Amino acid sequence: MARDIVLKERWSSLVEKLSHQFADGDPLELDAIIYMIGVQELGQYHRKYKKDAKLDLMHIAICRLLEPYGYYEFDFFDEDGWPHYMIKEELPPLKAGEQSVLMKEAIVSYFLDKEYIT
Repeated sequence: MARDIVLKERWSSLVEKLSHQFADGDPLELDAIIYMIGVQELGQYHRKYKKDAKLDLMHIAICRLLEPYGYYEFDFFDEDGWPHYMIKEELPPLKAGEQSVLMKEAIVSYFLDKEYIT
């Protein structure tokens, strides 16, 4: 139970900090944060992305976020600088709420590692 409380507090703090920095205080949703991580991982900040590229950025973020859990492994960067990952282990079937908790936990860990939050 204590772990859930810590995650909830860290998640709220992270959303508030990101929202003030990138969305004029409007609360960012999970998908927006995943997209931002994809842009961060790609490192091409000042581009405009079309819909397909935005989905690819979210995929990059999900792979990067779930890499520490053993589900993906970084493989290579292509000629355009996009990272590619290999599936190491299939994700177990998760209910929507369980997926959300896993992603929030992974995102909080990511930003802790980046020392964006404490």
